[in-house]
This record gives sequence, structure tokens and C-alpha cells, in this order.
Amino acid sequence: MKFLFDFFPVLLFFATFKSHEDQVEGMLTATAVLIAATLVQVAWTWAKHKKVEKMHVITLVLVVILGGATIYFEEPRYLIWKVSVVNWLFALVFAGSHFIGHKPIIKRMMGHAITLPEPVWFRLSMAWICFFSFVGAINLVLWYYYFSPNLDLWVDFKFYGIIGLTLAFTILQAIYISRYVKDDPVTNNAGNNNGD
Repeated sequence: MKFLFDFFPVLLFFATFKSHEDQVEGMLTATAVLIAATLVQVAWTWAKHKKVEKMHVITLVLVVILGGATIYFEEPRYLIWKVSVVNWLFALVFAGSHFIGHKPIIKRMMGHAITLPEPVWFRLSMAWICFFSFVGAINLVLWYYYFSPNLDLWVDFKFYGIIGLTLAFTILQAIYISRYVKDDPVTNNAGNNNGD
């Protein structure tokens, strides 16, 4: 459910773009919808939980700035770059959390729900750093070397490609985590004491 909630602004962006025959007009309108949907997403999260995840805040700021630039200058490349910048900032935040605070951000986000050995938290964090870095890079490589100036191809990648990659990566991560999560708390704690 949370996965769908996180991607609902992208879903609205995709649907809006596909409803227009003119690609540039569709991109500008879809960008406005994306900005509004992201604002609603963050406002709803704050109203319900009285807090907002850092990822949503980072996304909101960049959507407003680079999405606004896309609309103002009528230049789609600002929004295309937004995807890469967001993912690289996420990678930076995950990497920085190993040096700031007492535990990596992945453990802060998931530690209340599951207990894992410290080396596993480290590997999960490194995996997310690599994933975010890869998505940021592949987005620009595909745009500049294969998609440009066809916005329709890029929007398809943004919707099917990035969501598909994220879903596949999340499933692989869940499979990996399941090797270390036990139903029996005593067994689980004993596994933690082994260090891996």
C-alpha cells in the first residue's frame, strides 16, 4: 500500500501526459499535476502522522523547483534532470547516514519493525546507495543517448522502467531480509549475537 502511495504522483503524471497528443503540452500539464499531487501527498502525510519522511521532503522541494522551471521555461529537461538529482540525493543521504548519527538511515526507517544483524543493515544500506546511483545515471544515459527528443519514450521509462526497477529491487531486498528475520524472538536475538 505504501509503495502505491509513494508513486501516486507519478501515476497521475503518467496518466495526464498520455491524455495529450502534443508531447510538450502534455509534459507541461503533467508537470503541473505532478507538483500538485506531490504537495497533496506531503500535506496528507503531515496531517495523518504529524511528520514527513525526508525522502518526501527532498522530492517535494526538487519537484517544485525543477518542475516549476520546466513549466516556466517550457523546457522538459529540467524535470528529466529532477529524476536523477532526486536519486543521487537519496544515495548521498543514505551514504551520509553512516557518518552522521548512530545508525544508517535504512535502520532508522525499518529498525522499529524488524531486527537484523548489523552487517545486514550495512549491506542493505550499500545496496540502496548503489540502486539510487544507478537509477540516477541510467535516467540521463537513456534520455541523452536513446530517447531524446522523444518525450513519450522517457515518460514510459519513468513510469514502467523506474517503478519496475524499484519494485524488483524491493522484492529482492525482502527475500534477502527474510533469511535473517525469524518468527521466534529468542531465535532472532540469538542470531543477532552471532554478528551475521
